[in-house]
Amino acid sequence: MITHEQCLYWDQEDELKKFKDEFSLPKEVIYLDGNSLGARPKKSLEVAQHIISQEWGEDLINSWNKADWWGLPTRLGDKVAKLIGAEQGEVVISDSTTLNLFKVLSAAVKIQAEKFPERKIIVAEKDAFPTDIYIIEGFIDLIHQGYQVELIEGTDDLSRVLEKDVAVVVLSHVNYRTGYFYDMASINQQIHAKDALIIWDLCHSVGAVPMDLNHSNSDFAIGCTYKYLNGGPGSPALLWVNRKHRDEFWQPLSGWWGHKKPFDMAQHYEPANSIRRYLCGTQPIISMSLIECGVDIFLQVDMQKIREKSLKLTDLFIELIQQECAQFGFELITRRIQT
Repeated sequence: MITHEQCLYWDQEDELKKFKDEFSLPKEVIYLDGNSLGARPKKSLEVAQHIISQEWGEDLINSWNKADWWGLPTRLGDKVAKLIGAEQGEVVISDSTTLNLFKVLSAAVKIQAEKFPERKIIVAEKDAFPTDIYIIEGFIDLIHQGYQVELIEGTDDLSRVLEKDVAVVVLSHVNYRTGYFYDMASINQQIHAKDALIIWDLCHSVGAVPMDLNHSNSDFAIGCTYKYLNGGPGSPALLWVNRKHRDEFWQPLSGWWGHKKPFDMAQHYEPANSIRRYLCGTQPIISMSLIECGVDIFLQVDMQKIREKSLKLTDLFIELIQQECAQFGFELITRRIQT
């Protein structure tokens, strides 16, 4: 039987317990909605005040260079890269997950259209977060070239649909409803064997589980920073492109921040020779800067340790539900197989 004293003991023995003090949490609140909005890092208040009062208030336009506002999307991207198995120069922080999905979907479809023009199917999960499906449908309607979306349920369904003319697959690394956790490397291998490309939605996995985009041979990835990275409400999203694809095509939202020489003010667009080509216009510097507060905390922690604690807490919760609630007719429907 699990007791309150046992739980207190486990808390004291937890090697990650010190990091709780890095966050501002209301007293008497057990917060379980980090999947929607992560808690605020305490340092963020100080950072926000400095940016507003000093960098904006006093330094004004000089802060584009003095505070490196211009380099923030890639400088911060290099930090996030360490959490997702990416190399320096492969990640950019920009815009929203929704916009970033449009960018990489456009690139992936363009790449495939040049190699396999007969492939007209874009695959997504039936129970994916709706914005993924909305963007795919909107993209198909926009280009009007005979593409169609096919929605699947699980890995067995993926195997079936890959026998068709699939161009691109869009999957959530962790499902936002069920918590189902895909084996990224295995799925990538399966998709590439059929000459399709994969886009991973990392919204519910970045900052929560270990991953290695390069080692698993992924193609593209996008994800938000306001959940498990604690970047703040509506904080800009991440975008990653495998280097082998980066220079094949530039995304269609070709704003001046993605230009090769933006301050030349050239009349025609020429994409940057870097991940910056996936930027659009001027970025929201204040909200983007606050992402760094949460990311810097996670860079002090081994993501595998976070995953191990997550599994322990889940097991504890399930055992307590069975111990305390079974008599009231509660039944566990979650699979007990951990990955």
